[in-house]
Amino acid sequence: MAEGQLSGTERAAILLRSLGEQGAAKVLKHLEPKEIQKIGTTMATLRSVSREQVDAVLQDFAERIREETALGIGSDDYVRTMLQSALGEDKAGTLIDRILLGGNTNGIEQLKWMDARSIYQVIHLEHPQVIAIVLSFLESEQAAEVLSLFAAQVRLDIVLRIATLERVQPSALDELNGILEEQFSGTHSSLKASSVGGVKTAANILNLLDSAVENEVLEQIKEADAELGQNIEDLMFVFDNLLEVDDRGIRSLLREVSSETLIIALKGAAEELKQKIFKNMSKRAGEMLREDLESKGPVRLSEVEAAQKEIIAMARRLAKAGDISLGGGGDEYI
Repeated sequence: MAEGQLSGTERAAILLRSLGEQGAAKVLKHLEPKEIQKIGTTMATLRSVSREQVDAVLQDFAERIREETALGIGSDDYVRTMLQSALGEDKAGTLIDRILLGGNTNGIEQLKWMDARSIYQVIHLEHPQVIAIVLSFLESEQAAEVLSLFAAQVRLDIVLRIATLERVQPSALDELNGILEEQFSGTHSSLKASSVGGVKTAANILNLLDSAVENEVLEQIKEADAELGQNIEDLMFVFDNLLEVDDRGIRSLLREVSSETLIIALKGAAEELKQKIFKNMSKRAGEMLREDLESKGPVRLSEVEAAQKEIIAMARRLAKAGDISLGGGGDEYI
């Protein structure tokens, strides 16, 4: 396999293995739990890496580093001012809190390292408002996994609370961390009001649920509050929204998606989206994908939906990293 055919995760795994144990450990401590799990698994299973591939990965990394400077390193005030200037005060608010709140959410931060079932065991007996706040702080994928473990009626209550959350007052955040830190032996720190939740957070979480559960919760929300349900649905990014991603973004996404996942996902895609995918592949790769699609037998709808959600989740991760821009739902994703 040539270096250009390696996924981003495989390239990261090769780079970290090249750094040695201590060097890799220093890098990994700066990553999110999900990222560490994914890269660690790839590092453990990566086989038959040629010297040419290693050299190509290291050369690419060196070229990227040369393009970077230390000018982005600065104080909280610098980050706050920069984000507000770039996004406007309203849009920047939630992002600033997530970046700068850091050490003020010790209990919640520890939850990010746990699997969905363990998180559920920790929070399922808490008040739905507490659960909503916790899920709002988690990554959308992780929150969706936890949410799927609750009973249908409880899920509805939680999502409604997430969608209507705006700011969490210091006392509430302090109490929440107290609940969690009693179990994790964490330490308290001074807290400030934080922007969490909201319609977009609810949309992101629902978007990553199993399709049947997603549709059920969304319909229940519409029954309880038609306008809120419509607002959430308008912000949900679906597979066909990939049509709105530019060609450069599509190429970045294709480098991260396995061929088998792409084939299954495209079985249920509109012809226009298929053509967009083909256009952003090499002629040979595009022809091979067409042949694979034609020869692929019937696929269960549940498998197609699962593959599409996997690709959507990858697109969201790339968008969060700033590698691509998503245009779904008529709103901006950052």
